[in-house]
Amino acid sequence: MILGITGSFGSGKSTVADIFKRYGFKVINADKLYSKLSSPNSSIYNKIKKEFGDVVIKKNRFIDREKLKKIIFSDSKRLKKLNSITHPVIIKEIKKEISQIKKSNKKTSIIKENNNIKIIIDAPLLIEANATGLVDKIVVVKCEKKEQIKRILKKRKYTKIEIDNIVKSQMPLREKLKYADFVVDNSKSMKEAEKQIVNILKTITFNI
Repeated sequence: MILGITGSFGSGKSTVADIFKRYGFKVINADKLYSKLSSPNSSIYNKIKKEFGDVVIKKNRFIDREKLKKIIFSDSKRLKKLNSITHPVIIKEIKKEISQIKKSNKKTSIIKENNNIKIIIDAPLLIEANATGLVDKIVVVKCEKKEQIKRILKKRKYTKIEIDNIVKSQMPLREKLKYADFVVDNSKSMKEAEKQIVNILKTITFNI
């Protein structure tokens, strides 16, 4: 069973993915793959540098993701351009990771739940990137807007204006919910989120 986790910015997708991990799921994090794939002199790195210039390159030669975000989230055309550079490469890498997990399971004979692997793909833009075909079911994580903004501001990386621009650049939650096989309301405690996840696991196990 491959589950895709998505949701709005600051909704707590990675927190939910970590809970699934405690129940035996292997987690593939799209953001972490992007960081790895955009290292200096990679194909993504060179294309981003060519498109956005040295202004998004740090002194240590790595991409300054915060500067890049400020550019793309205030300009929808440049956001689309970045996505056209990154999405195909990240999707290809996710497929590679899935294949490696399957091979690893076969070698070690760690195949549980009626021979089904258990993988989580943590991808904020799973739907926008047309990558839903990679997963069997989609879990949409939602969060009350007040709590969402509070959590983002706590990290001290963005201003309220920047948060608003990022949220506006993404598919509205109401649209994402149309794709959901399961919904996790992450507005409260981790304990409450885990209860919902346990119910999802019970449903998946029953359907396998």
